[in-house]
Amino acid sequence: MEKVKTALLVMDMQSSILGTLSDAASLISKTQEVIKTARARQIPIIYVTVGFRQGMPEISATNKIFSSIKQHMMDVNMKEWVMIHPELASEEEDIVVTKRRISAFTGSDLEVVLRGLNIQHLVLTGVSTSGVVLSTVREAADKDYTLTIIEDCCKDGDEEVHQLLMNKVFPRQAEVITVNNWVK
Repeated sequence: MEKVKTALLVMDMQSSILGTLSDAASLISKTQEVIKTARARQIPIIYVTVGFRQGMPEISATNKIFSSIKQHMMDVNMKEWVMIHPELASEEEDIVVTKRRISAFTGSDLEVVLRGLNIQHLVLTGVSTSGVVLSTVREAADKDYTLTIIEDCCKDGDEEVHQLLMNKVFPRQAEVITVNNWVK
């Protein structure tokens, strides 16, 4: 029987987003360790960033989350805003996917890439737990991917929400592990 093919998703680890977190250094350090392990195991690494065209024409006034930031970000240089944090930067063989909504699948070509690589198992890291991680877990589970979430490589602005998702919600659809479990 063929071995299940795995990919590591590093989601929304952009300098512009990590800069808004308290204690981003710990998250970055742990995510570096996971990336290093994936490289050693020859597991494809897919970076998912959230980004828009200049002026953000993709954002509708009816989108409650994104429309509230659109007014503040109209003049932001989007090429700079989507840059992956330099300590987590992608390498030439890595794949970078840009999404236009919360889920890593929505508005991106992630699913096409995963099919092209014959990936059946996704290992998720990302910011925020209640945003990209939650939305991607839900959609990926509906698409029949096997899922693993590395708890300490995810962060949310609300620690209580992070814990609730990791302990009560995600275990229904994914295996939730720590960096130490992953690197063993």
